[in-house]
Parts: sequence; C-alpha cells; structure tokens
Amino acid sequence: MWHETDLADGAAPMWSQIAERLRLAIKDGTFKPGEVLPGEAELNRRFGVSRTTSRAALDFLEAAGLITRKSGRGSIVVQPRVERPLNRLSSFSEDMHARGLKPGYNTRSLRLSTASVAVAKELGIAPNSPVFEIDRILLADASPMATSLTYLVPAMFKQSGLPTAADLDRGSLYAWLKVRAGIDLAAGRERIEGGIADMETAKILGLEQPAAVLVCHRTSWSDANEPVEYVVLNYRADRYSFHVGLAR
Repeated sequence: MWHETDLADGAAPMWSQIAERLRLAIKDGTFKPGEVLPGEAELNRRFGVSRTTSRAALDFLEAAGLITRKSGRGSIVVQPRVERPLNRLSSFSEDMHARGLKPGYNTRSLRLSTASVAVAKELGIAPNSPVFEIDRILLADASPMATSLTYLVPAMFKQSGLPTAADLDRGSLYAWLKVRAGIDLAAGRERIEGGIADMETAKILGLEQPAAVLVCHRTSWSDANEPVEYVVLNYRADRYSFHVGLAR
C-alpha cells in the first residue's frame, strides 16, 4: 500500500514524496474516482509531518487536476481527463470509445432558426439564412462532459431529411451524417479558448460557479469542400484536455 513505506530523508521534499505516493495510488486504482483521500490530520499521523507539509502535498494534487477539495467532504479523487489530439477530426463518440468510456447524448432542443452573422460566416451562407440548430448535452459514462450547440445548413438534407431527437440521442451526429445523409466529413478548423461557464451551463455540467470551461468553435466541411457543420462546445475544463505534436 502507498503508506507502508517510510519517507526518505534527504531525498525529494517530504510534501513531494507524499504527493507522489498518493498520485501513484490514484493511478493504480487504490483510490478510485469519487473516493476521499486521507485528510491532513491522517497524513500528519501516518508520516509524522506537519500540517503545512500534508497540505502542500494535497495542494499539488489539486493543481495537477487529480483531486478536488470540498469543504466538509475532504479531498475527492476526480475522473481522469479525456485527452484529444488537435490534428484529427473526430466525433465525441470516437473520442470516448478510444478511452474506454461510453458516450451518451441528451438532446435538449431541435429547431429551425436564422443564421447570425458569425454562424453565416462559418457556414459560407448569407446572414439570416435558415439553419438547423441542435442543442445537446454530451455524456461520458452517463456523466455530463460538454454542452454542444450545432448549426447545419438545411439545404444539404433535402434527400435524407433532418435528424430527429431520437436519432441524435442514439449516437454520433457524424455517423448519422455519413450513413443517412451520405455526407462524409473530411476536414475541419477548430479554435479553443478558456472561459467561465454561465449559470445554466454550470448547472448542466454539475459545476460550482465560478467554473472554468474550454470553449471550442469548430467548422467542419465535406470531401466536396462544402461547410456542413458549425458547433460551439463547452467542455468541463477538469475533465477534458487537448494536445498537439510540435516539431522544430
């Protein structure tokens, strides 16, 4: 077990050694998501350190995104972040399956609306043109991961018809586009920025305000180089991260 070995004098700082023991225990499943770590008093007793030392170890784990600390509850192990590469256009469903998570969808609304100037620019249409708007919650193992507001050009779906809420709750929009509408998304452009969730988004995602989110603006187009989708996603910043390879 993580606590059975004494700390090493003269090695790394004691707070760092404690943090590393706890980190490894989280990694190997000794402490699972949702479980509470030993508190400062218990760490003090087990390792013979000061409260300042144990607090520094827990501060480090919190900063690393491994735990969240709630008043009256202690230090709680959080779900690991989902990492997505930025050099590949993939659906939410593909991202979740690749990490052993079960994707889920909750369609809040479907409606025909008119394109704002910003949406029209992304989709290559005139402002106030009709667009099909999809408002969904994206789930990982039944836990809210992101909100999704998608805009599609209705004219592209004359043959297939537009997707229903039942279609979208069953699975990936990208899969529906390919199978039902014959539209294979070939490329995309994505812009990501940090943001603070508004009251409604925080409630949907189960976050306490002020809550950080990763706001993702994505435009995807078909192999015929036609814009098909513009979507704005608000990801939980504590559950999602993006990575990209660099070369010099």
